[in-house]
Amino acid sequence: MDISVVIPLLNEVESLPELTEWIARVMKDNNFTYEVLLVDDGSSDGSWEMICDLHRQNQAIRGIKFRRNYGKSAALNTGFEAAQGNVVITMDADLQDSPDEIPELYRLVTEDNYDLISGWKAKRYDPPSKTIPTKLFNAATRKMSGIDNLHDFNCGLKAYRKAVVKNIEVYGEMHRYIPVLAKWAGFKKIGEKVVEHRARKYGKTKFGMSRFINGFLDLLSIFFVGKFGKRPMHFFGSMGVLSFFIGLVMAIWIICEKLYHIAHNEAYRDATQNPLFYIALVAIIVGSQLFLTGFVAELVSRSSQDRNNYQVEERV
Repeated sequence: MDISVVIPLLNEVESLPELTEWIARVMKDNNFTYEVLLVDDGSSDGSWEMICDLHRQNQAIRGIKFRRNYGKSAALNTGFEAAQGNVVITMDADLQDSPDEIPELYRLVTEDNYDLISGWKAKRYDPPSKTIPTKLFNAATRKMSGIDNLHDFNCGLKAYRKAVVKNIEVYGEMHRYIPVLAKWAGFKKIGEKVVEHRARKYGKTKFGMSRFINGFLDLLSIFFVGKFGKRPMHFFGSMGVLSFFIGLVMAIWIICEKLYHIAHNEAYRDATQNPLFYIALVAIIVGSQLFLTGFVAELVSRSSQDRNNYQVEERV
């Protein structure tokens, strides 16, 4: 099978007939073998009934229904597990992504050998309250991930080589940072294509301002897990040793200063009357706790079932 189109959706019953008909037309014009995976993330507006009707009309359309709303990341991850096409394309169900982009996205993956192509909606039909924070997050993600050539990490329209979606796990709110997950999994040929952004035709957006806070926290999680997931002691241990060493140096300084004054019969103050004593004490305690945290995290990491789960590309 050439293409799997994975579409997560929540209460998009109005747009589904037009969207699937558009996709089918594009696939037929380009002689693609395909499937459309509609992942219903707990809709309450009749979306699932519409999916069932569309499946009866076109067997290439398949549906997956969640019992309740789990979020876009869960829907994408479930769709990735079910996808069978050599190229997996994701898009939103609100008709803001154009299926006419599919042939070129497919070509970039199959002929130009990209692992992942992310869409870039250079011209957007969104209010400033959405576009400005998005630009800030994209800039922060570029800086932290080292993927300098992407302008829009969160664009729903993306194309993946099949191996990519089978080797990453999307959870929480990680759908915003799938290119980062792909990079940490060893897929380094990541590109970008300017795509059309269409004004929403039906319904309203399902995302509020809380997504920016969650997105920032997930970015920190990706950065930490990707860099130190298999060696947590390198992070906690190094910080702990540094803090302990600083506290120890302060404590030695306080002791040496007191002994110096005693040796020269000079007035001195007790260590507990020196503010530096309490800073040294806190630094030593925090350092010890960080080191122990790293030690425990290392034990947990070594007990994990995927501790030796590495991405092997080829064998001969």
